[in-house]
Amino acid sequence: MATKRQATAGDMVRSLVVILIPLVIISVLFTRNLSDHPVQVVSYQVTLTKARAEAPYPVLAPTGLPPSWRATRAEWVPKGVPYLNDEPSVRNLWQLGFLAPNDTFIALNQGDALPEQFVADYTREGLPDGTSQISGQPWERRVSPDERTRSLVRTTPAVTTVVVGDTSYEALEAFAATLSAE
Repeated sequence: MATKRQATAGDMVRSLVVILIPLVIISVLFTRNLSDHPVQVVSYQVTLTKARAEAPYPVLAPTGLPPSWRATRAEWVPKGVPYLNDEPSVRNLWQLGFLAPNDTFIALNQGDALPEQFVADYTREGLPDGTSQISGQPWERRVSPDERTRSLVRTTPAVTTVVVGDTSYEALEAFAATLSAE
């Protein structure tokens, strides 16, 4: 008849070590180091020039941003050109995104068709949250249902403009104040 030995604290420590060693190895091998994936800065001037030449509306871009603002996205998609999922774009679409000095992403989106869907898509289904006055123009404030993303929306007969980011309205207003069609 075999006798059962009582487990000791040493047995528990050895068991934990046997479990933790593979976990540490897996963590070291598969954890990404963010410095291995630096921010990809893009030059947006060529894309902006093309968009301004082809768009049927005034294409906006910031002027006078300090060098600490890094452009990370610049895209011009004319109406009918394949875009998402290779489907033709339903609008002339201008997108420009920046990382602010605090590494917050702020995006400028402009489109000239289906404004309600455009606003819903780019504000993350944002709900009205008041208004802002920027350079004498009214902009509608929107906040996503989870209250993480804020947006400023300006709609004219020619174009709908959405400035969006996971930041304060004040930061979005400061960015929107730099926008110019020249």
